[in-house]
Amino acid sequence: MKYISLLSSLLLFSNYHLNAQVTDVDGNTYKTVVIGTQTWMAENLKTTKYNNGTLIPLVTGENAWSVLESPAFCLYDNNASNKSKYGALYTWYTVAKGNLCPTGWHVPTDAEWTVLSSFLGGEEVAGSKMKSVSGWTDDNSGTNSSGFTGLPGGNRPSFGSFSDINSYSSWWSKSEDDVMYAWNRYLLSSDSGLGRSNFSKGHGFSVRCLKD
Repeated sequence: MKYISLLSSLLLFSNYHLNAQVTDVDGNTYKTVVIGTQTWMAENLKTTKYNNGTLIPLVTGENAWSVLESPAFCLYDNNASNKSKYGALYTWYTVAKGNLCPTGWHVPTDAEWTVLSSFLGGEEVAGSKMKSVSGWTDDNSGTNSSGFTGLPGGNRPSFGSFSDINSYSSWWSKSEDDVMYAWNRYLLSSDSGLGRSNFSKGHGFSVRCLKD
């Protein structure tokens, strides 16, 4: 059984590899990783500008965030020290502009997220293969065997407060569900799966970019 488990891990590693870095308009550089047929950033997006140089509004106040129906970003707990590790949190309205990622990259659609989870064995088991091996509260399931390096960066719900750092991470897709909600993917410290849900577009979630 140990031999079979080792062989499975080696086969998975043979289908992904670390790739060249990519740089955003702010000058932040990101590791990238090839997983199956897709090339992903292996870190969360940190940019404060769209790729044409236009500033994204920074919204720090809880009340101001709670009424947003427009592009905005923040850092978890409004603490600059969280940026380098976890990246920024963006509303879906920011994603909807279509030029958030570096040129040649884009925010993945819901279907493109499904391609990733299917390659990793399905939603029920993909999460463990996407999680970093450390940093998660009360969780030993993260192997990062995909190279995705998912960190528990928390989120900012649409009512304005910050929540769930060290136990939760969520990334937007660019796919709408309806006029109020859009699709996301998330990881939980207590679960080996990759979750899929629809959330209010005013939520602050992380972003991973996918190569065109």
